[in-house]
Amino acid sequence: MAARIGMALAGLAASLVVGAAFAQSNAPTNSLPNPYRSIENWGVLPDGRTWGSTSAVAIDIDGSSVWVAERCGESRPPSRVDPSQPFGCDGSRLDPVLKFDPSGKLLKSFGAGLMLFPHGIHIDRDGNVWVVDGLGRNGKGHQVWKFSPDGKVLLTLGKAGTPGSRNDEFNAPSAVVTAPNGDIFVADGHGGNTNARIVKFARDGTFIKTWGKKGTGPGDLDIPHTIAMDSQGRLFVGDRQNNRIQIFDQDGKFIDMWRQFSRPSGVYIDARDNIYVTDSESESVSKNHDGWKRGIRIGSAKDGSVTAFIPDPVDKSDTTSAAEGVAADAAGNIYGAEVGPKRMMKYVRK
Repeated sequence: MAARIGMALAGLAASLVVGAAFAQSNAPTNSLPNPYRSIENWGVLPDGRTWGSTSAVAIDIDGSSVWVAERCGESRPPSRVDPSQPFGCDGSRLDPVLKFDPSGKLLKSFGAGLMLFPHGIHIDRDGNVWVVDGLGRNGKGHQVWKFSPDGKVLLTLGKAGTPGSRNDEFNAPSAVVTAPNGDIFVADGHGGNTNARIVKFARDGTFIKTWGKKGTGPGDLDIPHTIAMDSQGRLFVGDRQNNRIQIFDQDGKFIDMWRQFSRPSGVYIDARDNIYVTDSESESVSKNHDGWKRGIRIGSAKDGSVTAFIPDPVDKSDTTSAAEGVAADAAGNIYGAEVGPKRMMKYVRK
């Protein structure tokens, strides 16, 4: 018995050492096995509708259905659109919130006329659908929406079309996640002169607190692009411009910093604490992360180890490429939402 306990403790210590080594290393994690094959152009839209830039994907509480928030066919970067021209879902009659079965068949949709630029999506423990509207114009955007599974609006956070840094405002929010008790955490800010913070609310939308400021130190943020929660209730924030994941408790206390998952555009953590992290910008849009390859890195949220890598099939690109949003279903299939290629991808075990 003593020998078994000793072996178990030794194994635990070894796994912790491996995790710590990953967390402290800045060496690119490019040369890892890829145990997945891709199913391209997953998700069938109604006749006449084409995919636009898509960064938001999540799994339903049934463990298999897939929710996507799509930008109503929009594919242009906001910086290239004249303010007088229609953009994103503004003026569109298309539903931006879509639910698919695992084969890619569209099951339902809703949300037409409500938002401008869907950026993040989250499904809470009751099956409600949270969507982050990341930009603003014409009285829309800079908001977080909570819908019932059938599309009824249950709650909105932020002032429609009004960017700001007050307790009831956002400026280019990117992502949202909820805790088991219903508390809400919004990653607020998308670079430039926008915010760089996490905002916490009670389940009824009452403001609780905020933390983070633009910078490079522990706890500082620069484009908090994505947020996820593990089984321990820790918050994993994709601090994209700083090329790292930062881990906080739910009161904003800094816990750890991981760089081994590359430049995080999307982070998803499943019920088994497997972590899926997308890099859609290294050696393309990003000029400060040479040597790292774009793609999806898979590992453990428990110890920080990286065990697999699905590389971007495009070797060279001067724009966003590979998945930006990511989710994994109960069977382990991975879904990638791609902004640059304007499509959804599904990855299944080989």
